[in-house]
Amino acid sequence: MDKLYSLSAKSMKELLENKEVSSVEITKSVIDRIEKTDGEIQAYTSYNFDQALQQAAAADEKRAKGETVSELAGIPVAVKDNMCTKNLRTTAGSKMLGNFVPPYNATVVEKLLADGAVIIGKTTMDEFAMGSSGENSAFQVARNPWDTTRVPGGSSSGSAATVAASQVPLALGSDTGGSIRQPACLTGIVGMKPTYGAVSRYGLIAYGSSLDQIGPMARTVDDTAMLFKAICGKDKMDATSKDYTYTPYGDSVKGMKLGLPKEYFGEGISAEVKERIYQAVEVLKAQGAEIVEVSLPSTDYALSAYYIIACAEASSNLGRYDGVKYGFTGSDRSSLENLYVSSRSEGFGEEVQRRILLGTYVLSSGFYDAYYKKAKVLQKVIAKEFDDALKLCDASITPLNPTTAFKIGEKSNDPVAMWAGDICTVTLNIAGLPGINVPCGFDSNNMPVGFQVLGRKFSESTLLTIAKCYENTVGGFAVKEF
Repeated sequence: MDKLYSLSAKSMKELLENKEVSSVEITKSVIDRIEKTDGEIQAYTSYNFDQALQQAAAADEKRAKGETVSELAGIPVAVKDNMCTKNLRTTAGSKMLGNFVPPYNATVVEKLLADGAVIIGKTTMDEFAMGSSGENSAFQVARNPWDTTRVPGGSSSGSAATVAASQVPLALGSDTGGSIRQPACLTGIVGMKPTYGAVSRYGLIAYGSSLDQIGPMARTVDDTAMLFKAICGKDKMDATSKDYTYTPYGDSVKGMKLGLPKEYFGEGISAEVKERIYQAVEVLKAQGAEIVEVSLPSTDYALSAYYIIACAEASSNLGRYDGVKYGFTGSDRSSLENLYVSSRSEGFGEEVQRRILLGTYVLSSGFYDAYYKKAKVLQKVIAKEFDDALKLCDASITPLNPTTAFKIGEKSNDPVAMWAGDICTVTLNIAGLPGINVPCGFDSNNMPVGFQVLGRKFSESTLLTIAKCYENTVGGFAVKEF
């Protein structure tokens, strides 16, 4: 069968169940696709092809014996390179961890392997998940399959690019301030940030521990739900994880109230992005959804609060990389202090150093109350505003990125402009709420546009219902013939 790599995970599952193809055949097709296209896309930092074929063969053997297998058995999945994979290099996109091979798996990886999924490789990312374009990797810059001169977004840049390029049907990303949803938006795929605590963070290399969340990325809503179902739930290794049970999503938005927060549609959002989102809202309205206006007045302050909190936590989390215990060791070993300085100066890139310095500053004596404490107060205010707004509606619809994908290098010398692009995404991480990107067309440059559906805590089934109803109406999302 031709182009097995291009099939959705759901279609692969059906073919496997009907014994029309084998997992080995699917995996070989995916590997061949990656080998032919990844030289240009640069979505992977490490391949796992030999082990992937062994995992595929094991899944085929179980099916041949008539054993009960999971939905993901024999289906290839890519994993962002900040999730630990036993005996497979895990770099977090950094020179600091360039040769780190973990002795254990992250919980999400363990769950995938237990389900018989095929781990195809580790994907390119911004260093320590700090970035919105994929340009901050210590190794390579992933490309947007719709236009390889443009960024795929970040920090889950490789995960988004590999799914959009039909190199693999499913991928895991992580989202600290939009790093699943924003690259999904810029590459025209579905990407969901679950509620904080819905998915275990054990084995995820930390950026901002109170904000980080692992989630699924795929080309269809069904596939996104399939991957989310496999990874969600309580984990004894993560005290912040919740006893969460996956709930199937529905097939109708009739009677739902969908809020449009007026603050998200103001200055800075491109006219084309607004137009596509308003068109999508009309599609849902025609299906019986009621559209109401809501307000989130502290939105303008969210970006400042996010970067203070995230950088403060990054400063603490990245303090462990000192050149002594593991990871990169600096060139100046004449004293312990010089070793620390050289290891961190040579091992961390500019963006990571910038955020560590900012985080250390806001936590320092004399500035803690002025910055960090105020940001934490604002975090509670933003969470309360979301609670109030979501009492008026079942979910809200917003833009996800102010513009479509920009050219590689266009903003790399202006970190403030790059950070400003996160304005539509960081609020959900601050409030711990779930959100999903839904592709909704293209701009005049034929670059993907997406809209965000956000909801109450643990309302993933509602978000998936809205996304699925829109997907059904528009006939599915476009796939790039790359």
